[in-house]
Amino acid sequence: MIDENKQVNNTSQQLGEPIEVKQAMKSDSPAQINSNESGSEVTEPVAAQTNVSGDTAFTPENGVVAAERTEEGTTALADLTQQIESLKGQLEERNTQYLRIAADFENYRKRNQKEKEDLETQVKRNTITELLPVVDNFERARSHLKPQGDGEMTIHKSYQGVYKQLVDSLKRLGVSPMRPEGQEFDPNLHEAVMREPTDEHPEGTVLEELVRGYYLGERVLRHAMVKVAAPKEDSPAQDNQ
Repeated sequence: MIDENKQVNNTSQQLGEPIEVKQAMKSDSPAQINSNESGSEVTEPVAAQTNVSGDTAFTPENGVVAAERTEEGTTALADLTQQIESLKGQLEERNTQYLRIAADFENYRKRNQKEKEDLETQVKRNTITELLPVVDNFERARSHLKPQGDGEMTIHKSYQGVYKQLVDSLKRLGVSPMRPEGQEFDPNLHEAVMREPTDEHPEGTVLEELVRGYYLGERVLRHAMVKVAAPKEDSPAQDNQ
């Protein structure tokens, strides 16, 4: 037997085969198998213990840290929510201020525009009022002067041309004359300077326009001076009868 083992060893060395492989091939005894199984059993608990120690992430310290982080996150969220609400309030306040300023500016613009128009109208009224006596004089001259010769007729036509030009200019400015004859007396438009008893017209009827009145647009520029009809009084003879 010893000689056979030596011969096998020599053959293995000649073939270049490692001794460990040879020994492994020769080790078929139950003792060696048991020793290998017992080694594997020892190794498995150690590996299991290692895995358990590596997987255990939750500890009391980790729980405290997680709770602190959750509390910090809740506090930060509450702060952000408060900031958002504060910004919303500021935005609404700015919008309200903007709308108020815009409304005030619009009212100011309208008021300024109205004041400007009123001032222009007042200046126009004052200027035209100063020109109306000139127009009155032209009208008196036309009604009273009766040209006799060709020379007088030429002069008459000349100043009547100036009168017509003046009247046309007033019309372009919005001036229009009143025509009160035959209308009922209106104190907002007319100024009664004479009363004439008559039974031909109802009481209060405008019989004649003594001084012409004018409108400026829809407003009264100058009241018309008029003669108004009054009821005719009964004669003394009729009273005696």
